[in-house]
Amino acid sequence: MGTLYLVRHGQASFGAANYDELSGRGWNQARHLGAHWQAHGQCFDAVFTGTLKRHAQTLAGIAETLPGLPPATAVPGLNEYDSEALIRAIHPGPLEKADTPERFRAHFRLLCDALAQWMAGTISPEGMPDWEQFSNGVHGLLEQVRQGHKDQDVLVVSSGGPISTAVAQVLGVTPEVGIALNMRLRNSAISELSVSARRLMLQTFNTLPHLAAPEDAGLITHA
Repeated sequence: MGTLYLVRHGQASFGAANYDELSGRGWNQARHLGAHWQAHGQCFDAVFTGTLKRHAQTLAGIAETLPGLPPATAVPGLNEYDSEALIRAIHPGPLEKADTPERFRAHFRLLCDALAQWMAGTISPEGMPDWEQFSNGVHGLLEQVRQGHKDQDVLVVSSGGPISTAVAQVLGVTPEVGIALNMRLRNSAISELSVSARRLMLQTFNTLPHLAAPEDAGLITHA
């Protein structure tokens, strides 16, 4: 039996003109993860990422402290949904910058509402696939791992949306439960799935063993 390690990217640049760029803290999260795996003798037989810059940068940070990773395969189905397009679909006017705790919470309340409507098919955000296409992209990657890597350890670096969708599919819960899972995922967190020829099973969710030391508490982030 193999293990699929689903890793959310390190902290990106929330509130900046270009979100798709790791912050300095995000780079450190990725390096800490690689160092943790290096110390525990973890190796990977295959690596998959989305095609976003923050995915590639997170993998690069891991590789700095975990040498010898196999070449990564970029899979568009591991890309995140467009949160700005989702919010625009239900709130077409300008939003205040999320620069206070209350505005931050308001931003994510809007996002959760938009996600629920997208999943129900009541909105079609500009430039985005429909929910079925998005979900099928995640399912396709899970099937590829199940069929081709059932006795191997596989690393996937992606985003909160695809990872929470994968976990929801494995658990057999509704997409709406997947939204709640998504909102809890921390940057660089690991979720593990056991892989057999018959099925995938959840082993861990949203763990940060590489940031467990008290001095690393400042590296724990959500957005």
